[in-house]
Amino acid sequence: MFNFLLRRLLTLVITLWGITVISFATIHLAPGGPLSPLTEFNPKITPEYRERLVKMYELDKPWYVQYWKWLKGIMRLDFGKSFALDHRPVWDKIKERLPVTLLINSLSLFLILIFSIPLGVFSAVKAGTLLDRVITLFTFIGYAMPSFWLALLLMMLFGVKLQILPISGLHSVIGYSEMSFWEKLWDWTKHLICPLLVATFGGIAGFSRYIRNSMYEVLRSDYILFARAKGIPERIVIYKHALRNALLPLITLLGLSIPGLIGGSVIFETIFGIPGVGQLMWQAVMSRDYPVIMANLFLVSLLTLFGNFLADLGYALADPRIKLSRRK
Repeated sequence: MFNFLLRRLLTLVITLWGITVISFATIHLAPGGPLSPLTEFNPKITPEYRERLVKMYELDKPWYVQYWKWLKGIMRLDFGKSFALDHRPVWDKIKERLPVTLLINSLSLFLILIFSIPLGVFSAVKAGTLLDRVITLFTFIGYAMPSFWLALLLMMLFGVKLQILPISGLHSVIGYSEMSFWEKLWDWTKHLICPLLVATFGGIAGFSRYIRNSMYEVLRSDYILFARAKGIPERIVIYKHALRNALLPLITLLGLSIPGLIGGSVIFETIFGIPGVGQLMWQAVMSRDYPVIMANLFLVSLLTLFGNFLADLGYALADPRIKLSRRK
């Protein structure tokens, strides 16, 4: 057990270091720079002032020198200061948007699990029937439909045509401070319905398809056939024996879902004007704010690797056929 954890943690650290090197080099070797939006479109910026800005942000140094300084800051949990006009610490900008992203993506993951598991199980049990084909059609539509297009459709239907749901922000601008607690809660709920629909639709399609395929294979395994031959009720066979093993791949999917809880969704947060981490990432990319971009990439990469680590560990603990001491 100890050797397995040590190997996985060592691999995590090396992989994370490689990701940061490649990301940092790619960002800094791209054409333009973080000062381009500020200096190239402002006729009042003189070449001398631009040179002072370059030296102030230490952009005149080679990228590997800048990377080493950034890496030393990360070791102290310091992500630096933003290149934006406010020049605020990067972690402060992420921290103030983090609760919104955590709330929306946690609710989204909860709804995905609530709906995808029954859909996947029901589709596997009714494999080959008309209902299975209908659910399969739904999953294909969920895979194929771009999230930005679905967001625009919901905005046009509920916000423009029916005018029953707001299409931007987290709460009403006018009169929000005078609302009671329940009125504020309902106001938040109305603002979150469309973003949650966008965030969960594709996830339900993907998760239910994984569960359906896994459940379909388990239901045709020898021990399930033996359990049915013994006369065990079908409900117990499905929900006690088959479902437990069919949900093992879900451990991996949940591990890969951890980065989304923090990273958020750039698409729906930007379209619906939600002040989350995803929108912050989009704004940083558009303004070439290197410290914010690298901080987001670092956090998402760290959570992705950590999610894989937890998935491997959970898979080994859930499946007795896997021996931690023998894993490579």
